[in-house]
Amino acid sequence: MPLLFGTAGIPASAGERTSESGIRRIHELQLGAMELEFVQGVRMGEEKARSVGQVAMAEGIALSCHGPYWINLNSRESSKISASKERILHTARIAGILGARSVIFHPAFYHDDDHKLVLKRVVREISEIREILDAEGNQVVLRPETTGKGTQFGDLQEMITLAQLIPGVLPCIDFAHLHARSNGLNNSYDEFCYILEETAETLGERWNKNAHFHISGIEYGPKGEKRHLVLKESDLEYTALMKALQTFAVEGIVICESPNLEEDALLLQDIFLALEPGKEVSP
Repeated sequence: MPLLFGTAGIPASAGERTSESGIRRIHELQLGAMELEFVQGVRMGEEKARSVGQVAMAEGIALSCHGPYWINLNSRESSKISASKERILHTARIAGILGARSVIFHPAFYHDDDHKLVLKRVVREISEIREILDAEGNQVVLRPETTGKGTQFGDLQEMITLAQLIPGVLPCIDFAHLHARSNGLNNSYDEFCYILEETAETLGERWNKNAHFHISGIEYGPKGEKRHLVLKESDLEYTALMKALQTFAVEGIVICESPNLEEDALLLQDIFLALEPGKEVSP
């Protein structure tokens, strides 16, 4: 299957609240991926990471990791930039032991700075992180994520540009965030196709064969994202989105961040598998 579907964290139906139990439950559900959520900090040691990685390998489940929320590579304080870089490095090092494919993170805030200047700063900081990881032999892909608010660095073009300029970096495209960031746009088959086409044309096969997406329902307002929603309780046109992914034959991972996690992950997977190339999408 060209896309693997999974959950952002341990499925709610897992028997125990452990990463190993979560991975086994993902396998039982016939999903293919799980993202380990280190959003409150990386609270996993090397021995535990080896154990979790062995379970994932045995069950055939692809892993990714979401880095801590406390990352801002455009902070006014140099100490906070240094701490942000250390958080990304720590996540990537544990991800490497886990055998995870990618590390996802929210890169920065604008702080009323010129957007081009912020981009330049973020490129510099992520390039330094990448150089350190490369020197350590760590090939985990760094994935800055498209963000859900206009105050956050992270529109589609910025994420594509980072991937263009820095080897070992590819975007995490969060469709719910792009929908919320635009206050309701980016929510049709044509718009989804535009997002995919822009990314594929610029980054080519290295992205098209190794993409990473976040999908959920989302509540938003004029300032962007408010909170994640169950897909059926949101206005996200997720069937059209699955059709766009099918049309572009993208390969990689789709992580569901809806509050009902595995239910919506299975819903997306079922829709994706049921759609045939060339089939019309209902309005």
